[in-house]
Amino acid sequence: MRVMFSGHVQGVGFRYQTRELATAYEVTGYVRNTSDGRVELEIEGRREELDAFIKELESRMSGFIKNKTVSEGAREAIHKGFAIAR
Repeated sequence: MRVMFSGHVQGVGFRYQTRELATAYEVTGYVRNTSDGRVELEIEGRREELDAFIKELESRMSGFIKNKTVSEGAREAIHKGFAIAR
């Protein structure tokens, strides 16, 4: 699952909150700032874990998120762990 968050999402600890939250869920992937001011989140895991993770992240960061775009696709898992990417 790839999620693009827009709003006031850079410079507010969004990536660090995301990485911290990921430790509580069975998800792998990365989060990173994009040059256009959005935050990109790519996560892998079971559907229930992904949905719960996104829901809690949106709740924690609700004051900063204006919009999100989700794209999904099935593929073999490629990530190990969860990281803040550049």
